[in-house]
Amino acid sequence: MAWSVCINEILTDDELRSILGRLGSDKDKEAFGLVCKKWLYLQSTERKKLAARAGPHMLRKMAARFSRVVELDLSQSVSRSFYPGVTDSDLRVIADGFRCLRVLYLQNCKGITDAGMVEIGRGLSSLQCLDVSYCRKLTDKGLSAVAEGCCHLRSLHLAGCRFVTDKLLHALSKNCHNLEELGLQGCTNITDSGLTALVNGCRRIKFLDINKCSNVGDSGVSSVSKACSSSLKTLKLLDCYRIGDESILSLAKFCKNLETLIVGGCRDISDESLKSLAAACENSLKNLRMDWCLNVSDSSLSCILSQCRNLEALDIGCCEEVTDAAFEGLGTREIESSLKVLKVSNCPKITVAGVGVLLDKCNSLEYLDVRSCPHITKAGCDGAGLQFPACCKVNFAGSLSEPDVLV
Repeated sequence: MAWSVCINEILTDDELRSILGRLGSDKDKEAFGLVCKKWLYLQSTERKKLAARAGPHMLRKMAARFSRVVELDLSQSVSRSFYPGVTDSDLRVIADGFRCLRVLYLQNCKGITDAGMVEIGRGLSSLQCLDVSYCRKLTDKGLSAVAEGCCHLRSLHLAGCRFVTDKLLHALSKNCHNLEELGLQGCTNITDSGLTALVNGCRRIKFLDINKCSNVGDSGVSSVSKACSSSLKTLKLLDCYRIGDESILSLAKFCKNLETLIVGGCRDISDESLKSLAAACENSLKNLRMDWCLNVSDSSLSCILSQCRNLEALDIGCCEEVTDAAFEGLGTREIESSLKVLKVSNCPKITVAGVGVLLDKCNSLEYLDVRSCPHITKAGCDGAGLQFPACCKVNFAGSLSEPDVLV
């Protein structure tokens, strides 16, 4: 007599989960859930990431089914938002139903308020990453509740949250000592005092974006560079017009591991501080944006190009005093440059000859922006016999999309 045995009677739930864990692709894991209801349930409970657009009723069902989710993305598109979008009621459901959550994305969820953030702080004590960029109703009150309730927070992005002030930075300093990433782009109420308070308690910051924080100056940046000297790798200071040489010299003195620096629009920065930075970060610096730094000239750029051996992206757009001589530093290098992206738009003194010097040492170049450079045209480059790398895109007139670097 033949006996038929069901695999579910032989293997335990833990053994089936082990099998599921060994499947490599998402497609195979989805197929696992199609075998039977039991396997679908196990597949659901093991799912770690979710992206959804749902109201409270559906979120409750999702929380019951996907009980072990650690990453939830409810972000809305800027151009294709839906009404009413994510609400405070949704956040209450999330706080109660997704207790394992570590990562929560809520970009452009314009309907949420401090009340929703209070729920997140109350219910998600294990949260490590929160992005509420462009949730414009949020203030210190709600976000401070998150800082107090989510002390394991490592990453917090608040771009466009214009009501945020130094009070939040004090709360982060007091409660979130493991904070590594902080995005504050456009938070114009942040000041030097707040940054100094922040790094009194948060000394592990690797990424700090204070682009367009117009009330930040040298003392705040110097405080950050001293306190986070061993950890800081990315610092964004776009259009922080109060930033000057003191900030750059402080970075050169303390932050030897700096990889990305954005100082576009910081017009008081001069050659001498940039030379110090080039010498201090010669092995670490990979991305440097300094467009509209009007006091920058050939001497500092030559140092940067000759000394920063791992530099991959450089933007010197609108630095009107720069000439072909800036590229002469490349000729002193024993090895080829690692430069992949170079933007020199609106630099009227750079010519085809300078581009030729560049190409002699930059075989890895992938993108060159020469818009509004009157002495550099496609016909001129062709006439000079310049040979661009096969993979290099040259933007002569603004017809090419720009690479996602230096933003």
